[in-house]
Amino acid sequence: MLAPEQELLSSSKPIKYGELIVLGYNGSLPNGDRGRRRSRFALFKRPKANGVKPSTVHSTCSPQTAKAISNKNQHSVSYTLSRAQTVVVEYAHDSTTDMFQIGRSTESPIDFVVMDTVPGCHGKSGTLSSQSTISRFACRIVCQRAPPYTARIYAAGFDSSKSIFLGEKAVKWWCADSQMDGLTTNGILVMRPRHGFTCESKPGSWREISVCGNVFTLRETRSAQTPGKLVENECHELVDGTLIDLCGATLLWRSAEGLSRTPTPKHLEVLRRELNAARPQCPVGLHTLAFPSLERSSSPDHQPWAYLTCGHVHGQHGWRGSAEEDESQSREEPGLEQGERECPLCRTRGLYVPLKLGRESGFYLDAAPPTHAFSPCGHVCSERTAAFWSRLLLPHGAHGLCPACPFCMRPLARHRKSVRLIFQGTLD
Repeated sequence: MLAPEQELLSSSKPIKYGELIVLGYNGSLPNGDRGRRRSRFALFKRPKANGVKPSTVHSTCSPQTAKAISNKNQHSVSYTLSRAQTVVVEYAHDSTTDMFQIGRSTESPIDFVVMDTVPGCHGKSGTLSSQSTISRFACRIVCQRAPPYTARIYAAGFDSSKSIFLGEKAVKWWCADSQMDGLTTNGILVMRPRHGFTCESKPGSWREISVCGNVFTLRETRSAQTPGKLVENECHELVDGTLIDLCGATLLWRSAEGLSRTPTPKHLEVLRRELNAARPQCPVGLHTLAFPSLERSSSPDHQPWAYLTCGHVHGQHGWRGSAEEDESQSREEPGLEQGERECPLCRTRGLYVPLKLGRESGFYLDAAPPTHAFSPCGHVCSERTAAFWSRLLLPHGAHGLCPACPFCMRPLARHRKSVRLIFQGTLD
């Protein structure tokens, strides 16, 4: 059997640089993955290199000259300084790299089409935001074609005319090496975890990436006209577990090496069967509970539910506690759709929700059994996976940062973000 490194280099298989996974989708898009619009996108070595790199800088162009340069059959970035002056940077072919572009546009230069993620919305219609904050040509990832296949990210992508335009109001500046650089309207943010995407992972700091790949601290607001401070000791290289925020959707980068250590969907299916084989019981209805397979919907009689304060697992039942309080009078946490109920076993009051297995294996830090549930959504995963995502602050568009469930992107409860599940029966 080949080692992971040997398998990647095997001539019989295409070389995979890594994968991008959209947070908020539990294994696939609501209407299914189709073409370039999907929840997970793999980056493979291209048959022929399509990378580009900066070459000639035209620093004092009139708009007419800039347009003529941009119309050439080559890539270019135009920085409009005023109505009378534009700086154009020509890009030459780079035979050592492959380029992949991400954005909202469905035009051919975009390899991975990403739309706005609506937290917790997994229905088959009405899931897309009416006014997207994701750029049509949001960013580009450039991968070295030779080992170790380093991947780097840059803000903005080239359009169908092979051009990037930063208008007069865009944030831009001259660099010390006589190059121009700038930021996109809502910015491309990245977070590189400390210690990689492992059981020892700790969230890092969010940074903004420029058009030339420089790293900056965050602006005061998402679209502020003043850039953050240059972070000279950090780079735009993607490491396993790097998060990329497009202002409307967040992507997780998993390297090929990292994916080789990650549980597969088949492994998660084995864990589901082992969980069901222990025949957990509902202490009220006294019937067996079971998590459904991906192909089958759950029977209401067997669907596991849990109280998210104490973690006791039940089936669905109508018992509300000794006070029999009306749901409208029960205490509610901001943002929750249901009131609290009293657990029949310990009399602790808490949100009572159905449990759903987290099926996107790329979000898992380990292959341990699913023992913890996020609150308030009820997605179930391993303990260390729940602990990592509970500590991580994720951008929510242009409205700040807060922890969220990676499987549905619902913001997590303020005081108790996840809970250990307590099953009745042989599992306990």
